[in-house]
Amino acid sequence: MAAAASQPCAIAVMAKAPRAGQVKTRLVPPLTPKAAGLLSACFLRDITENIRLAARAAALQGYVAYAPAGLERMFDGILAPGTDLVLADGSGDLAPRVEGFGRALLDAARALFARGHEAVCLLNSDSPTLPTALLAEAARALAAPGDRIVLGPADDGGYYLLGMKAPHVHLFEDIAWSTGAVAAETRARACALGLPTAELAPWYDVDDGTALERLWREIAAPPQGVLAAYPAPATATCLARLRLRDLPSLSAAD
Repeated sequence: MAAAASQPCAIAVMAKAPRAGQVKTRLVPPLTPKAAGLLSACFLRDITENIRLAARAAALQGYVAYAPAGLERMFDGILAPGTDLVLADGSGDLAPRVEGFGRALLDAARALFARGHEAVCLLNSDSPTLPTALLAEAARALAAPGDRIVLGPADDGGYYLLGMKAPHVHLFEDIAWSTGAVAAETRARACALGLPTAELAPWYDVDDGTALERLWREIAAPPQGVLAAYPAPATATCLARLRLRDLPSLSAAD
């Protein structure tokens, strides 16, 4: 009897249901809560479409790992076709030294491995222009023999992607979440586990007004370089409709 085909690498966007006042709160101001909610939904559309595009170059399956429970229908019509949902609210019986956002991350990883995936990437919901090539590179790195992690470091000291071949609890223990030490602490945990770390090129999170200005400029005039930013069409349309260029902070930055 032929062996069953292995499941492709799962790439799950860590996301809250896009409710006004509950998402992208660090972008309020300059945005209103309603505008931040709309932008969050557009980020999700672009990121899941980006994952779908990356699947042409590597074996992967897109997910949104969401919270809270009971709001699944808020994702209807937002996500790219073929994107699955998995609950990751961190409410289960996890590990005593895993706290805060780490609980949701570990919850998502365990749920996806339980579905039969042999590798899992956890991706932020704040980088709509992340180059498609980086997603494919992460999946290919995890397809190679041997245990390892893949780390996509963010400019602020965190990470935009963490890939793994097993739900190693120690990767999430005693991490100072939402600080500039997250990536360094995760590297240290991987080293303690004896796991090689494959590093992707750094990228940035859109989680404050300064990064929002960077996003607007990047979409208006895409930078030229080795890595091509994903064009994020839904986000671009949303920013245009919100008249982001008219915000005082952006005008003052000229």
